[in-house]
Amino acid sequence: MPAIKPSCVRDLKLRVNLADVVSRVVTLRKAGGARLKGLCPFHNEKTPSFNVDTDKGFFKCFGCGKAGDAISFVRETEQLNFTEAVEALGQRFNIPIEYEAGSGGPSREERSLRQEIYDLHEHAAEHFHQAFKAQDATGEFMRKLWHEQRKFPLELADEFKIGAADATGSGLGAALLRKKFSESALRQCGLFFIFDDALLTGAALRPRFRGRLMIPIRDHQGRVVAFTARQTELTPPDDPAHEAKYVNSPETPIFTKSNLLFNLDRARSHVGDGHPFVIVEGQLDALRCWSVGLKTAIAPQGTSITEGQLVLLRRYHTQVECFFDSDSAGQKAALRFLPMALKAGLEVRFLTLAGASKLDPDLLFLERGLPAYEEVRRGAQSAMAFACRATLPDPANATSEHKTRAAQTLYELIAAAESQVARSQFLSEIAIHLRLPLPALAADFQTTLARQNRQAAARPAAVTPTQAPALVTDTAEHHLLLLALNHEQLGRALAAAIPHDWIDTGHIAGALLNRVLAEFEQNSWPGREHLEALLETPEERTLVATLIFNALELDDPAKVAAAGLQQLRARALEPRLRQIELALANPQPDSNFDPISLLKERSELQRQLRQPITLNLVG
Repeated sequence: MPAIKPSCVRDLKLRVNLADVVSRVVTLRKAGGARLKGLCPFHNEKTPSFNVDTDKGFFKCFGCGKAGDAISFVRETEQLNFTEAVEALGQRFNIPIEYEAGSGGPSREERSLRQEIYDLHEHAAEHFHQAFKAQDATGEFMRKLWHEQRKFPLELADEFKIGAADATGSGLGAALLRKKFSESALRQCGLFFIFDDALLTGAALRPRFRGRLMIPIRDHQGRVVAFTARQTELTPPDDPAHEAKYVNSPETPIFTKSNLLFNLDRARSHVGDGHPFVIVEGQLDALRCWSVGLKTAIAPQGTSITEGQLVLLRRYHTQVECFFDSDSAGQKAALRFLPMALKAGLEVRFLTLAGASKLDPDLLFLERGLPAYEEVRRGAQSAMAFACRATLPDPANATSEHKTRAAQTLYELIAAAESQVARSQFLSEIAIHLRLPLPALAADFQTTLARQNRQAAARPAAVTPTQAPALVTDTAEHHLLLLALNHEQLGRALAAAIPHDWIDTGHIAGALLNRVLAEFEQNSWPGREHLEALLETPEERTLVATLIFNALELDDPAKVAAAGLQQLRARALEPRLRQIELALANPQPDSNFDPISLLKERSELQRQLRQPITLNLVG
């Protein structure tokens, strides 16, 4: 892998604002001073504990402990190595990347497969889009389908790079071969059918999508990761999926459909108070919403909503409106969605239209435009009101047995919510809808919970993996490392004052302190923001980032450093002093016993332990 110049990395960190990097993934809000706060992208949480300090250029999550800088954030969230992360940031912020002499830029073979497949999909999206715009039979057919039949503006096709694949595949394989993509990327991108033993030529790349309208699928960071292909009259009879109205790319190293929501990359920039996410069933529904000005619409990838998708959604906003078709399939999808949404801590409402037997967002907005959104919002139902009506549509004429069964179904939903306040509110709504006394419902619900708890306790306990040892954070090495990283003048003084054998390198802080002081000692300290070359493991990177992020304002850092140094000295010298005292108190009659030498050594050790510690802060 070609080596990037350290000066280039330093320049990139100075020019890139960490908040701009993080905000592609996390919605950040001001938290005082230069700090910003949001929901952590590395673990599921409902209360923001992920902090960004733009002055220091470091992030820290006080929930899971993850910490780092802009480069490590990109590495973690995009699963890249150091060089790839630097290159990605350089491309994103138009910063040229310089390599060490003789190493050259990265070759196609040296780049990660994931990053190459991302690039391949960008080329494929542009290729399909140009085929959509082409002045030929396929282009004209697809534009007519898009604009005249489906009534979408052509500008929307440009905005979302809507594409076309002709009956033979639009020559995509040959185009990608000309771009010199690797065989691994072409085989694993999901755009072709390829025999395992076939030589990779244009003829061997049999296109998966032919005669279809192509909709690029982007992840939440805006990268094209797959396609949805819509059947048309041009879809050839020998297409293996000819009868399928919509065909998605298969899962690949960069695409897992259960972890993606269509249009989330755009919608997340428009959500906020009074502007919730709007979940619709299909991609064309979401595109229709966008075309009329409803910018917060998102859609699953042709599957039921998953917990992973809702956790991703929760990072950006807690309010969600569910706008599924009003047919039976849409109602069932909504009821599957509801318990997962409650478990994820989302505030859910369901959009309905009074007097409408069938509610289709695509047709509704096509006919009435954006004002239709406000109309359906006026009839919105809370999560529990919707569930009650779906479970027992006519409570006035329901028998007690029907009400009991409905209540049991609704208890399962309530149990998914972790908030006791939410549960209490839900029970009140159920009591009103089912026309039952609230105390009786509450008692039954507690009985249901107790039964669930007994059943859970009776199940065999899950085997949990052995946890890694906890990071030791109360050692002298830990405190001295913090001082060396945040006070460079102290770092030089500590390097001169601490013998290497005083440091316990058996834990992370000690090993890092030894490494850091060696850099100071050799006058090669790179600066705390540029320590990547010194850090060997993710645990070391996290510890350094945490120490820099949590730097304390100390009245007298040198005094604190001297106290830490005194602890190291006592730990190093006192065991030997105790050995000498024991030997003098219990002399053994052998030739090695020399009381005079032991007395001199004891005196010297006692002198060293009594001597005040001062640090030379000059230079």
